[in-house]
Amino acid sequence: MGYNVAIDGPAGAGKSTIAKLVAKQKGYIYVDTGAMYRAMAVYFLDCGILPQEIEKIRKAAKEARVGIEYEDGMQQVYLNGENVTAKLREEAVGNMASVSSAVPEVRARLLDLQRNLASEKDVIMDGRDIGTNVLPDADVKIYLTASVETRAKRRFDELTEKGIFCQFDEVARDIQKRDERDMNRKTAPLKQAEDAILVDSSDMTVDEVVAVICSYCK
Repeated sequence: MGYNVAIDGPAGAGKSTIAKLVAKQKGYIYVDTGAMYRAMAVYFLDCGILPQEIEKIRKAAKEARVGIEYEDGMQQVYLNGENVTAKLREEAVGNMASVSSAVPEVRARLLDLQRNLASEKDVIMDGRDIGTNVLPDADVKIYLTASVETRAKRRFDELTEKGIFCQFDEVARDIQKRDERDMNRKTAPLKQAEDAILVDSSDMTVDEVVAVICSYCK
């Protein structure tokens, strides 16, 4: 049996960054479930499917094969044999993933892979419903969050550093909309598991957040 750590939380809370650092410090395998959903989103967009075309998403999900490999210690995400890691942070991909991840056929396509990996290895997973749905028996559950303003600032800075023009208010609105969508979807909505530890990173450094989470792990 693997030792499992689940980190859930809203968009922009820093889940992926924190999970990767905890994995490195503790020697766990980091499974970025969000990246897996984003890879599916890349496939839908490549097929010319729009976020509102749910029926097309349902059908297309059956054709997508998503895999994770580690190359030189770095996670690489493959879609139907192609490395799509560089595409995963695009805004259009994030918005599509937010919508398509609520489609049952999409979730079912990825769920078995995630659970099988967790049953065999010591893993840390981050996402929207890891502790409540994917790994309900995880040894440690963390709900990582931050204020909308803090999360928008982080995303704004990230985009600006990449030379992508954006407006702070627009980024903040997008995050609020994504929160509402994730929290109110019918399938596995974003919520804090009853036995999850709440960590609000609004006024914490990355190192402080990592230290807090590591203190709860073996």
